[in-house]
Amino acid sequence: MYDQTRAQQPADRPSGPAGRRTTGPEPLLPSAEREEIVRCLGHAVNIFADSPREALEEAEGAFDEATAQLVNALAERRRALRAGWADLAPETQSTELRLALREYRELTGRLLRA
Repeated sequence: MYDQTRAQQPADRPSGPAGRRTTGPEPLLPSAEREEIVRCLGHAVNIFADSPREALEEAEGAFDEATAQLVNALAERRRALRAGWADLAPETQSTELRLALREYRELTGRLLRA
């Protein structure tokens, strides 16, 4: 049976356990950075009852860190995508260009769903 979702996945998608492809897109931020932001935000929630202003400042800091890291990650992803197709010869097969378009579409869709 044809699986349209699987067919639209890039061929170089990392594999999960036992060589199976992982489901869903890879996270934009590395797990260590995500975990640190979640830790800071959790700490803010935990101290809110005793120190509401401090909690809000900490939550704001976590938000600022998340947005800064996301902007950097997206800029790097854009740079890598563009480098993959910008220097191709005009007669390049449409397959390479189609893969780049698919990546742009997937990434933009993720942003719009966020």
